[in-house]
Amino acid sequence: MKHIPRKRFGQNFLTDQGVLHDIISVIAPQPDDTMVEIGPGLAAMTRLLLQSLRHLHVVELDRDLVARLNKSFDPAKLTVHAGDALQFDFTQIPVPPGHKLRVVGNLPYNISSPLLFHLADIAPLVHDQHFMLQKEVVERMVAAPGSKTYGRLSVMLQWRYQMEMLFIVPPTAFEPPPRVDSAIVRMIPLAQPLACDQGKLEAVVLKAFSQRRKVIRNCLSTLFTENELIDGGVDPTLRPEAISLEQYVNLANRMTSAAG
Repeated sequence: MKHIPRKRFGQNFLTDQGVLHDIISVIAPQPDDTMVEIGPGLAAMTRLLLQSLRHLHVVELDRDLVARLNKSFDPAKLTVHAGDALQFDFTQIPVPPGHKLRVVGNLPYNISSPLLFHLADIAPLVHDQHFMLQKEVVERMVAAPGSKTYGRLSVMLQWRYQMEMLFIVPPTAFEPPPRVDSAIVRMIPLAQPLACDQGKLEAVVLKAFSQRRKVIRNCLSTLFTENELIDGGVDPTLRPEAISLEQYVNLANRMTSAAG
């Protein structure tokens, strides 16, 4: 029975075999990998991954697709976790000692940013992540300071990961075709992120980019005086997108020391 893509789940199924094989090539699954695929959909990538993997975990929200997956695959090869990836506890997936989790998926555009932040909480347990996302989102993730696309997503993810846009996927590779280009991104958790309190960093970055057209002195006026910004190595006349990750971390650490 043909599955009709559901808008409320952001379903755009990847059907282009050439693109699928390109994605598998950059993921390079190995037999003993502990891997989880988010949003397997009609299992186009799932099938290719299982050609290399001994076992695969998938997280799927759509109950019809969960039933289809359970019917189509041997449970010895595929474990289907029915539920919302935004609420899913990825630490429940058993990982052998000395191994880390590998995460892959074609992420629905409507939940991509919150899902990336949800996964960032388990970054120390992850070996790598390969996702297909809206190209605009990937551009924001990998953006450098000074660019128009540099913002909260850039800072918070670059604090946790080394990231690289690998290649672009056109709308014609999907059914139904989305209205925008997609891109494949590789995310490798940093072994030693810059020392910082996550909550303080989030507070500084959120405040800074909530008024990105203003200079940083005005954006952070409730958190720092102009002299405190200068002492923290930040030019108070710059806009938020001109401030580097290292400078934001420095400001967050100043908040922590002041609170202490």
